[in-house]
Amino acid sequence: MSVTSSSPVLSDAEGADDSPPFPPRGPVSAAILQHLCGGMPTAHTALADAAVEASPDVAADDDLQLALFALYASAYGSIPAFAPDLEWDPSLVATRRVIERAFEATLRDRVAVPETPAATADAVARCLFALTAADTGPSLSRYLAKKATLDQAHELLVHRTVYTLREADPHSWAIPRLTGRPKAALVEIQSDEYGGGNPERVHAELFARAVRGAGLSDAYGAYIDDVPAVTLASHNTMSMFGLNRRLLGAIVGHLAAFEMTSSIPNRLYAEGLRRLGFGDDVCAYFDEHVEADAVHEQIAARDLAGALAEDRPDLLPDILFGAAACLDVDGRVGRHLLDAWSRGESSLRPEEGR
Repeated sequence: MSVTSSSPVLSDAEGADDSPPFPPRGPVSAAILQHLCGGMPTAHTALADAAVEASPDVAADDDLQLALFALYASAYGSIPAFAPDLEWDPSLVATRRVIERAFEATLRDRVAVPETPAATADAVARCLFALTAADTGPSLSRYLAKKATLDQAHELLVHRTVYTLREADPHSWAIPRLTGRPKAALVEIQSDEYGGGNPERVHAELFARAVRGAGLSDAYGAYIDDVPAVTLASHNTMSMFGLNRRLLGAIVGHLAAFEMTSSIPNRLYAEGLRRLGFGDDVCAYFDEHVEADAVHEQIAARDLAGALAEDRPDLLPDILFGAAACLDVDGRVGRHLLDAWSRGESSLRPEEGR
């Protein structure tokens, strides 16, 4: 497989320059990238207003999703080329709000949310387990376990770099916004995600080793130009939920669904990668999640989401929305990959479309 990075992305230790770390995909992302890299501000808010109005589907719009990804990357500090003193630039925040409003409205319009249960930990957990059990999204993990080619396995890892090289970070925004039982539950989950004090066991580092073992780059952002809007939208969904305090319920619900649909798929991913000849350096990340996420799903459903619903019943609708949105956006990523592969095509962006 030929996966190329359009421009180099430096690690934090290597420093930064003032060139855009990846190419734009339209006028909005071009203006945002220019501004974030220390250039003069442009009329990107007006451009975003016009693009949102004209876009038939904000969630699948390459220009808007890349712009939103870049704006969130500024908050994470994940792209060194983005000037840190621009994180709270009023014009950039205004543009982010324009795209966020349209993106959130799209998700709320298309996501089917289950009937609201009683605001008790047990009732909420049962509802979430029923929601995830009923998910009929495509199974990438089963495909990888039985059918995927070596090139397709590499493509899957490329898609996963957008989130997994920063694993757990979107959900950690919720920690200072919670109290009591839900806060303790989230910290318990995140402690495991961050290696329990052992830097070599940080899940993002385990994944970095996996992509290196597969012959890919572990530089964050190296493959942004290779992935389509649907992949960016998956990461942008959790970033939007995590970064906006008013969406606290949604990020908690998102994490619950994320953990509850992880253990078995990761076992299948590991099986498929070993079938294709990958070793433990690649498979260890997936092996780690088989056991860890089987525990996390119980904590996330009852002690995190369920306890938050008991403490804040007003957040219960958004807890359910966040869980359903997680299944929806990740299901769309899965369908994109499997549809492309069923046609004998790559799931990555074609060179001529860049």
